[in-house]
Amino acid sequence: MTTKSNMSSREMIDACMQHSLFSWSATAKVDPIPIARAQGIYLYGPEGQRWIDFNSQLMSVNIGHGHPKVVQAIQEQAATLAYAYPGMATEIRARLSLRLAELLPGDLNTFFYTLGGAEANENAIKAVRMFTGRHKILVRHRSYHGATNGAITLTGDPRRWPTEPGMPGVIRVMDPKPYEFSFGNTDEEIVANNLRYLEEIIQYEGPKNIAAMFIETVTGTNGILPPPKGYLKGLKALLEKHGILLVCDEVMCGWGRTGKLFAFEHGDIVPDICTMAKGLTSSYLPLGVMAVSDRIANHFRENVFWGGLTYNAHPLCMSCALAAINVIIDEKLVENSARMGEVMRGHMARLAAKHRCVKEHRNIGLFGCIELRKNSAGERLVPYAGSHPVMAKLGKFLRENGLFTVLQWSMVMCNPPLTIDEQQMAESFDIIDRGLALVDEVFEGVFEG
Repeated sequence: MTTKSNMSSREMIDACMQHSLFSWSATAKVDPIPIARAQGIYLYGPEGQRWIDFNSQLMSVNIGHGHPKVVQAIQEQAATLAYAYPGMATEIRARLSLRLAELLPGDLNTFFYTLGGAEANENAIKAVRMFTGRHKILVRHRSYHGATNGAITLTGDPRRWPTEPGMPGVIRVMDPKPYEFSFGNTDEEIVANNLRYLEEIIQYEGPKNIAAMFIETVTGTNGILPPPKGYLKGLKALLEKHGILLVCDEVMCGWGRTGKLFAFEHGDIVPDICTMAKGLTSSYLPLGVMAVSDRIANHFRENVFWGGLTYNAHPLCMSCALAAINVIIDEKLVENSARMGEVMRGHMARLAAKHRCVKEHRNIGLFGCIELRKNSAGERLVPYAGSHPVMAKLGKFLRENGLFTVLQWSMVMCNPPLTIDEQQMAESFDIIDRGLALVDEVFEGVFEG
Protein backbone atom coordinates (compact mmCIF):
# COMPACT_ATOMS: atom_id res chain seq x y z
CA MET A 1 0.00 0.00 0.00
CA THR A 2 1.26 3.48 -0.84
CA THR A 3 0.41 6.71 0.89
CA LYS A 4 0.58 10.30 -0.32
CA SER A 5 2.86 12.70 1.51
CA ASN A 6 4.15 16.18 0.76
CA MET A 7 7.56 15.20 2.16
CA SER A 8 9.84 12.29 1.50
CA SER A 9 11.18 10.27 4.42
CA ARG A 10 14.53 12.04 4.15
CA GLU A 11 12.99 15.52 4.08
CA MET A 12 10.79 14.70 7.06
CA ILE A 13 13.67 13.28 9.13
CA ASP A 14 16.11 16.08 8.27
CA ALA A 15 13.68 18.86 9.23
CA CYS A 16 12.69 17.17 12.49
CA MET A 17 16.31 16.49 13.41
CA GLN A 18 17.36 20.07 12.69
CA HIS A 19 14.55 21.91 14.42
CA SER A 20 13.20 19.78 17.28
CA LEU A 21 14.35 18.03 20.43
CA PHE A 22 13.45 14.37 21.00
CA SER A 23 12.41 12.84 24.33
CA TRP A 24 15.10 11.23 26.49
CA SER A 25 17.65 11.59 23.70
CA ALA A 26 20.71 13.40 22.48
CA THR A 27 19.34 14.69 19.19
CA ALA A 28 22.39 13.76 17.11
CA LYS A 29 21.94 10.10 18.11
CA VAL A 30 18.25 9.85 17.20
CA ASP A 31 17.22 7.76 14.19
CA PRO A 32 13.47 8.39 13.94
CA ILE A 33 11.01 6.36 11.90
CA PRO A 34 9.26 8.64 9.36
CA ILE A 35 5.49 8.20 9.69
CA ALA A 36 2.95 9.60 7.25
CA ARG A 37 -0.20 7.84 8.46
CA ALA A 38 -1.43 4.93 10.57
CA GLN A 39 -4.36 2.54 10.41
CA GLY A 40 -5.32 -0.31 12.73
CA ILE A 41 -2.13 -1.87 14.11
CA TYR A 42 0.01 -0.53 11.25
CA LEU A 43 2.22 2.53 10.71
CA TYR A 44 3.00 3.73 7.17
CA GLY A 45 5.93 5.77 5.88
CA PRO A 46 5.86 8.43 3.13
CA GLU A 47 6.99 5.92 0.48
CA GLY A 48 4.53 3.24 1.63
CA GLN A 49 6.78 1.48 4.16
CA ARG A 50 4.77 -0.51 6.73
CA TRP A 51 5.49 -1.40 10.33
CA ILE A 52 3.44 -3.32 12.86
CA ASP A 53 2.98 -1.07 15.88
CA PHE A 54 3.81 -3.69 18.51
CA ASN A 55 4.02 -1.17 21.34
CA SER A 56 0.85 0.82 20.62
CA GLN A 57 3.29 3.74 20.31
CA LEU A 58 3.83 4.39 24.04
CA MET A 59 1.50 1.63 25.29
CA SER A 60 -1.31 4.04 24.55
CA VAL A 61 -3.10 3.55 21.20
CA ASN A 62 -5.33 0.87 22.70
CA ILE A 63 -8.08 0.97 20.07
CA GLY A 64 -5.62 0.99 17.16
CA HIS A 65 -4.99 3.84 14.75
CA GLY A 66 -7.51 5.80 12.72
CA HIS A 67 -10.78 4.58 14.22
CA PRO A 68 -13.53 6.41 12.27
CA LYS A 69 -15.87 6.87 15.26
CA VAL A 70 -13.21 8.70 17.25
CA VAL A 71 -12.14 10.79 14.26
CA GLN A 72 -15.78 11.76 13.65
CA ALA A 73 -16.33 12.69 17.32
CA ILE A 74 -13.30 14.99 17.25
CA GLN A 75 -14.46 16.62 14.02
CA GLU A 76 -17.98 17.22 15.32
CA GLN A 77 -16.75 18.67 18.61
CA ALA A 78 -14.29 20.95 16.79
CA ALA A 79 -17.16 22.32 14.72
CA THR A 80 -19.32 22.86 17.82
CA LEU A 81 -17.11 23.96 20.73
CA ALA A 82 -13.35 23.53 20.41
CA TYR A 83 -12.42 25.21 23.71
CA ALA A 84 -14.03 26.53 26.87
CA TYR A 85 -12.60 28.25 29.95
CA PRO A 86 -12.11 25.56 32.66
CA GLY A 87 -14.60 27.22 35.00
CA MET A 88 -17.47 26.66 32.57
CA ALA A 89 -19.84 23.71 32.37
CA THR A 90 -20.08 22.00 28.98
CA GLU A 91 -22.17 19.13 27.71
CA ILE A 92 -19.13 17.03 26.81
CA ARG A 93 -17.66 17.53 30.30
CA ALA A 94 -20.96 16.40 31.80
CA ARG A 95 -21.26 13.39 29.51
CA LEU A 96 -17.69 12.17 29.97
CA SER A 97 -17.89 12.62 33.76
CA LEU A 98 -21.10 10.60 33.93
CA ARG A 99 -19.57 7.86 31.78
CA LEU A 100 -16.43 7.67 33.93
CA ALA A 101 -18.49 7.54 37.14
CA GLU A 102 -20.46 4.67 35.60
CA LEU A 103 -17.37 2.68 34.60
CA LEU A 104 -14.92 3.24 37.47
CA PRO A 105 -15.44 0.81 40.36
CA GLY A 106 -16.39 1.81 43.89
CA ASP A 107 -16.79 5.47 44.77
CA LEU A 108 -14.33 6.95 42.27
CA ASN A 109 -16.96 9.38 41.06
CA THR A 110 -15.23 12.75 40.78
CA PHE A 111 -12.62 13.81 38.23
CA PHE A 112 -9.99 16.46 37.61
CA TYR A 113 -9.01 16.69 33.96
CA THR A 114 -5.46 17.37 32.75
CA LEU A 115 -3.53 16.99 29.51
CA GLY A 116 -1.67 13.80 30.38
CA GLY A 117 -0.54 11.29 32.97
CA ALA A 118 2.26 13.37 34.45
CA GLU A 119 -0.14 16.26 35.11
CA ALA A 120 -2.68 13.86 36.61
CA ASN A 121 0.00 12.63 39.02
CA GLU A 122 1.14 16.19 39.79
CA ASN A 123 -2.40 17.06 40.84
CA ALA A 124 -2.72 13.83 42.81
CA ILE A 125 0.38 14.89 44.78
CA LYS A 126 -1.37 18.16 45.62
CA ALA A 127 -4.64 16.41 46.45
CA VAL A 128 -3.20 13.86 48.90
CA ARG A 129 -1.17 16.51 50.72
CA MET A 130 -4.09 18.94 50.97
CA PHE A 131 -6.56 16.24 52.01
CA THR A 132 -4.40 14.60 54.70
CA GLY A 133 -2.36 17.56 55.89
CA ARG A 134 0.69 15.27 55.62
CA HIS A 135 3.75 15.81 53.45
CA LYS A 136 5.62 12.56 52.76
CA ILE A 137 4.84 10.22 49.87
CA LEU A 138 5.88 6.58 49.45
CA VAL A 139 6.96 5.40 46.00
CA ARG A 140 8.74 2.37 44.53
CA HIS A 141 12.07 2.11 42.73
CA ARG A 142 10.75 0.24 39.68
CA SER A 143 8.20 2.86 38.72
CA TYR A 144 7.53 5.60 36.21
CA HIS A 145 5.04 8.40 36.90
CA GLY A 146 5.92 11.13 34.40
CA ALA A 147 8.56 13.70 33.50
CA THR A 148 7.30 16.88 35.20
CA ASN A 149 8.95 18.01 38.44
CA GLY A 150 6.87 16.15 41.02
CA ALA A 151 6.11 13.16 38.81
CA ILE A 152 9.76 12.57 37.90
CA THR A 153 10.66 12.67 41.59
CA LEU A 154 8.06 9.96 42.21
CA THR A 155 9.64 7.98 39.38
CA GLY A 156 12.06 5.29 40.48
CA ASP A 157 14.01 4.63 37.30
CA PRO A 158 17.22 6.37 36.16
CA ARG A 159 15.38 9.06 34.20
CA ARG A 160 14.97 10.96 37.47
CA TRP A 161 18.73 11.14 38.19
CA PRO A 162 19.55 14.25 36.09
CA THR A 163 16.70 16.21 37.75
CA GLU A 164 17.57 15.45 41.36
CA PRO A 165 17.20 16.51 44.15
CA GLY A 166 13.68 17.21 42.88
CA MET A 167 10.60 17.54 45.05
CA PRO A 168 11.12 16.99 48.80
CA GLY A 169 9.19 14.49 50.88
CA VAL A 170 9.51 11.39 48.69
CA ILE A 171 10.36 8.06 50.37
CA ARG A 172 11.55 5.40 47.96
CA VAL A 173 11.02 1.71 48.76
CA MET A 174 11.70 -1.57 46.97
CA ASP A 175 9.07 -3.24 44.87
CA PRO A 176 7.64 -6.68 45.65
CA LYS A 177 9.90 -7.80 42.78
CA PRO A 178 13.15 -5.79 42.88
CA TYR A 179 15.65 -5.96 40.04
CA GLU A 180 17.95 -8.48 41.73
CA PHE A 181 17.03 -9.04 45.40
CA SER A 182 14.17 -11.45 46.17
CA PHE A 183 11.59 -11.24 48.94
CA GLY A 184 10.79 -14.93 48.50
CA ASN A 185 9.96 -17.73 46.07
CA THR A 186 6.17 -17.83 46.21
CA ASP A 187 3.66 -15.00 45.90
CA GLU A 188 2.65 -15.57 49.51
CA GLU A 189 6.25 -15.23 50.74
CA ILE A 190 6.94 -12.20 48.56
CA VAL A 191 3.83 -10.36 49.73
CA ALA A 192 4.35 -11.13 53.41
CA ASN A 193 8.02 -10.14 53.39
CA ASN A 194 7.57 -7.01 51.29
CA LEU A 195 4.69 -5.71 53.41
CA ARG A 196 6.63 -6.44 56.62
CA TYR A 197 9.55 -4.46 55.21
CA LEU A 198 7.23 -1.66 54.07
CA GLU A 199 5.59 -1.34 57.47
CA GLU A 200 9.03 -0.98 59.06
CA ILE A 201 9.81 1.86 56.64
CA ILE A 202 6.50 3.47 57.57
CA GLN A 203 7.45 3.31 61.25
CA TYR A 204 10.86 4.88 60.55
CA GLU A 205 9.27 7.76 58.64
CA GLY A 206 6.32 8.22 61.02
CA PRO A 207 2.86 7.17 59.81
CA LYS A 208 1.42 10.54 60.81
CA ASN A 209 3.78 12.19 58.29
CA ILE A 210 2.88 10.07 55.23
CA ALA A 211 0.06 11.25 52.97
CA ALA A 212 -0.03 8.50 50.36
CA MET A 213 1.70 5.77 48.44
CA PHE A 214 1.83 6.01 44.65
CA ILE A 215 2.18 2.78 42.65
CA GLU A 216 1.88 1.73 39.06
CA THR A 217 -0.74 -0.97 39.53
CA VAL A 218 1.22 -3.01 37.00
CA THR A 219 4.73 -1.65 36.53
CA GLY A 220 5.20 -0.67 32.89
CA THR A 221 8.44 0.43 31.26
CA ASN A 222 10.50 -0.91 34.14
CA GLY A 223 9.58 -4.50 33.42
CA ILE A 224 5.84 -5.23 32.95
CA LEU A 225 5.54 -6.50 36.52
CA PRO A 226 2.07 -7.66 37.58
CA PRO A 227 1.76 -7.55 41.38
CA PRO A 228 2.04 -10.88 43.22
CA LYS A 229 -1.25 -12.49 44.18
CA GLY A 230 -2.60 -10.85 47.33
CA TYR A 231 -0.24 -7.84 47.18
CA LEU A 232 -2.77 -5.16 46.29
CA LYS A 233 -5.21 -6.24 48.99
CA GLY A 234 -2.46 -6.52 51.59
CA LEU A 235 -1.00 -3.17 50.61
CA LYS A 236 -4.36 -1.40 50.78
CA ALA A 237 -5.04 -2.85 54.24
CA LEU A 238 -1.60 -1.86 55.53
CA LEU A 239 -1.94 1.71 54.27
CA GLU A 240 -5.47 2.05 55.66
CA LYS A 241 -4.18 0.88 59.04
CA HIS A 242 -1.95 3.96 59.14
CA GLY A 243 -4.33 6.41 57.47
CA ILE A 244 -2.24 6.51 54.29
CA LEU A 245 -3.97 6.94 50.91
CA LEU A 246 -3.33 4.62 47.95
CA VAL A 247 -2.90 6.20 44.51
CA CYS A 248 -2.95 3.75 41.60
CA ASP A 249 -1.26 5.11 38.49
CA GLU A 250 -3.17 3.45 35.63
CA VAL A 251 -1.83 5.76 32.94
CA MET A 252 -0.23 2.85 31.12
CA CYS A 253 -2.02 -0.24 32.46
CA GLY A 254 -5.60 1.08 32.42
CA TRP A 255 -8.38 0.97 29.86
CA GLY A 256 -8.24 -2.70 28.96
CA ARG A 257 -4.49 -3.16 28.60
CA THR A 258 -4.30 -5.94 31.23
CA GLY A 259 -7.48 -7.81 30.27
CA LYS A 260 -9.65 -5.87 32.70
CA LEU A 261 -10.85 -2.32 32.27
CA PHE A 262 -8.63 -1.24 35.19
CA ALA A 263 -5.64 -3.18 36.45
CA PHE A 264 -6.54 -2.75 40.13
CA GLU A 265 -9.62 -4.90 39.47
CA HIS A 266 -7.28 -7.92 39.29
CA GLY A 267 -6.52 -7.34 42.99
CA ASP A 268 -10.15 -6.79 44.03
CA ILE A 269 -9.46 -3.34 45.49
CA VAL A 270 -10.47 0.25 44.82
CA PRO A 271 -7.76 2.89 45.40
CA ASP A 272 -8.41 6.28 46.96
CA ILE A 273 -7.21 7.97 43.78
CA CYS A 274 -6.68 6.60 40.27
CA THR A 275 -4.74 8.51 37.64
CA MET A 276 -5.30 7.80 33.95
CA ALA A 277 -4.28 8.96 30.45
CA LYS A 278 -2.90 7.17 27.34
CA GLY A 279 -5.62 4.58 26.58
CA LEU A 280 -8.26 7.01 27.87
CA THR A 281 -8.19 8.71 24.45
CA SER A 282 -6.02 6.08 22.77
CA SER A 283 -3.67 9.07 22.45
CA TYR A 284 -5.63 10.53 19.54
CA LEU A 285 -5.64 13.70 21.66
CA PRO A 286 -3.96 14.47 25.00
CA LEU A 287 -6.04 13.97 28.14
CA GLY A 288 -5.33 12.83 31.68
CA VAL A 289 -7.66 12.31 34.63
CA MET A 290 -7.33 12.19 38.38
CA ALA A 291 -10.28 10.20 39.75
CA VAL A 292 -10.92 10.65 43.49
CA SER A 293 -13.08 8.84 46.03
CA ASP A 294 -16.21 10.45 47.45
CA ARG A 295 -14.59 11.34 50.76
CA ILE A 296 -11.76 13.19 49.01
CA ALA A 297 -14.22 14.88 46.65
CA ASN A 298 -16.38 15.96 49.59
CA HIS A 299 -13.35 17.54 51.26
CA PHE A 300 -12.78 19.72 48.20
CA ARG A 301 -16.42 20.75 48.04
CA GLU A 302 -15.72 22.82 51.16
CA ASN A 303 -11.96 23.39 50.72
CA VAL A 304 -10.19 24.91 47.72
CA PHE A 305 -8.40 22.48 45.44
CA TRP A 306 -5.31 24.48 44.53
CA GLY A 307 -4.81 23.11 41.04
CA GLY A 308 -5.53 24.54 37.63
CA LEU A 309 -4.63 24.29 33.94
CA THR A 310 -5.54 26.38 30.92
CA TYR A 311 -6.57 23.17 29.18
CA ASN A 312 -8.42 21.62 32.13
CA ALA A 313 -11.54 19.84 30.80
CA HIS A 314 -10.67 20.69 27.18
CA PRO A 315 -13.83 19.92 25.13
CA LEU A 316 -12.01 18.57 22.08
CA CYS A 317 -9.95 16.12 24.16
CA MET A 318 -12.97 15.06 26.19
CA SER A 319 -15.00 14.27 23.08
CA CYS A 320 -12.11 12.09 21.95
CA ALA A 321 -12.05 10.28 25.30
CA LEU A 322 -15.76 9.56 25.33
CA ALA A 323 -15.63 8.15 21.81
CA ALA A 324 -12.51 6.06 22.54
CA ILE A 325 -14.04 4.66 25.74
CA ASN A 326 -17.18 3.69 23.88
CA VAL A 327 -15.11 1.87 21.25
CA ILE A 328 -13.30 -0.08 24.00
CA ILE A 329 -16.61 -1.13 25.56
CA ASP A 330 -18.78 -1.60 22.47
CA GLU A 331 -16.15 -3.53 20.49
CA LYS A 332 -15.25 -5.70 23.50
CA LEU A 333 -11.58 -4.81 23.38
CA VAL A 334 -11.10 -5.63 27.07
CA GLU A 335 -12.26 -9.15 26.36
CA ASN A 336 -10.03 -9.35 23.29
CA SER A 337 -7.09 -8.19 25.40
CA ALA A 338 -7.68 -11.02 27.86
CA ARG A 339 -8.12 -13.61 25.07
CA MET A 340 -5.18 -12.45 22.98
CA GLY A 341 -3.05 -12.24 26.11
CA GLU A 342 -3.25 -16.02 26.27
CA VAL A 343 -2.26 -16.23 22.60
CA MET A 344 0.69 -13.94 23.31
CA ARG A 345 1.80 -16.09 26.25
CA GLY A 346 1.86 -19.12 23.96
CA HIS A 347 4.11 -17.38 21.44
CA MET A 348 6.41 -16.19 24.22
CA ALA A 349 6.70 -19.70 25.63
CA ARG A 350 7.58 -21.02 22.17
CA LEU A 351 10.37 -18.47 21.79
CA ALA A 352 11.66 -19.18 25.31
CA ALA A 353 11.97 -22.86 24.44
CA LYS A 354 13.73 -22.07 21.17
CA HIS A 355 16.12 -19.24 22.04
CA ARG A 356 18.83 -19.59 24.64
CA CYS A 357 18.93 -15.81 25.10
CA VAL A 358 15.43 -15.67 26.64
CA LYS A 359 15.62 -15.31 30.42
CA GLU A 360 11.89 -15.10 31.07
CA HIS A 361 8.69 -13.69 29.68
CA ARG A 362 5.63 -12.21 31.34
CA ASN A 363 2.35 -10.65 30.36
CA ILE A 364 -1.02 -9.77 31.76
CA GLY A 365 -3.49 -9.26 28.95
CA LEU A 366 -1.69 -7.42 26.16
CA PHE A 367 0.84 -5.90 28.55
CA GLY A 368 3.98 -7.97 28.13
CA CYS A 369 7.71 -8.25 27.60
CA ILE A 370 10.44 -10.77 26.85
CA GLU A 371 13.51 -10.39 29.05
CA LEU A 372 16.87 -11.46 27.66
CA ARG A 373 19.93 -12.97 29.35
CA LYS A 374 23.60 -13.11 28.46
CA ASN A 375 24.57 -16.53 29.85
CA SER A 376 23.34 -19.84 31.22
CA ALA A 377 23.67 -18.47 34.76
CA GLY A 378 20.69 -16.26 33.97
CA GLU A 379 22.40 -12.87 34.18
CA ARG A 380 20.41 -10.19 32.42
CA LEU A 381 21.82 -9.19 29.06
CA VAL A 382 21.95 -5.58 30.22
CA PRO A 383 22.71 -4.42 33.76
CA TYR A 384 20.36 -1.98 35.47
CA ALA A 385 20.40 1.30 33.51
CA GLY A 386 23.06 -0.17 31.18
CA SER A 387 23.31 -1.09 27.50
CA HIS A 388 24.57 -3.79 25.13
CA PRO A 389 25.43 -3.32 21.44
CA VAL A 390 23.31 -6.31 20.38
CA MET A 391 20.16 -4.50 21.53
CA ALA A 392 20.77 -1.78 18.93
CA LYS A 393 21.36 -4.51 16.37
CA LEU A 394 18.10 -6.22 17.37
CA GLY A 395 16.18 -2.95 17.18
CA LYS A 396 17.52 -2.29 13.68
CA PHE A 397 16.55 -5.79 12.56
CA LEU A 398 12.99 -5.47 13.87
CA ARG A 399 12.54 -2.11 12.20
CA GLU A 400 13.96 -3.27 8.87
CA ASN A 401 11.63 -6.27 8.94
CA GLY A 402 8.47 -4.30 9.58
CA LEU A 403 8.00 -4.21 13.35
CA PHE A 404 8.15 -1.25 15.69
CA THR A 405 8.50 -1.76 19.43
CA VAL A 406 10.48 -0.42 22.36
CA LEU A 407 13.62 -2.14 23.65
CA GLN A 408 14.29 -1.22 27.28
CA TRP A 409 17.55 -2.50 28.79
CA SER A 410 17.22 -6.32 28.49
CA MET A 411 13.56 -6.25 27.50
CA VAL A 412 11.61 -6.51 24.26
CA MET A 413 8.26 -4.83 24.86
CA CYS A 414 5.13 -6.60 23.59
CA ASN A 415 2.18 -4.21 23.89
CA PRO A 416 0.16 -4.17 20.64
CA PRO A 417 -3.19 -2.43 20.17
CA LEU A 418 -6.05 -4.31 21.81
CA THR A 419 -7.54 -4.91 18.35
CA ILE A 420 -4.80 -7.34 17.29
CA ASP A 421 -5.88 -10.74 15.95
CA GLU A 422 -4.23 -14.17 15.85
CA GLN A 423 -2.70 -13.77 12.39
CA GLN A 424 -1.21 -10.39 13.22
CA MET A 425 0.13 -11.72 16.52
CA ALA A 426 1.78 -14.65 14.75
CA GLU A 427 3.35 -12.33 12.15
CA SER A 428 4.73 -10.11 14.90
CA PHE A 429 6.29 -12.94 16.86
CA ASP A 430 7.74 -14.44 13.68
CA ILE A 431 9.74 -11.23 13.22
CA ILE A 432 10.82 -11.24 16.88
CA ASP A 433 11.74 -14.93 16.56
CA ARG A 434 14.12 -14.18 13.71
CA GLY A 435 15.55 -11.17 15.52
CA LEU A 436 16.35 -13.14 18.67
CA ALA A 437 18.76 -15.28 16.64
CA LEU A 438 21.05 -12.23 16.72
CA VAL A 439 21.01 -12.22 20.52
CA ASP A 440 21.64 -15.98 20.64
CA GLU A 441 24.90 -15.30 18.80
CA VAL A 442 26.32 -13.36 21.76
CA PHE A 443 25.07 -15.83 24.39
CA GLU A 444 27.84 -16.95 26.75
CA GLY A 445 28.00 -20.58 27.89
CA VAL A 446 25.98 -23.72 27.26
CA PHE A 447 22.25 -23.54 26.67
CA GLU A 448 20.55 -25.97 29.02
CA GLY A 449 17.10 -25.69 27.45
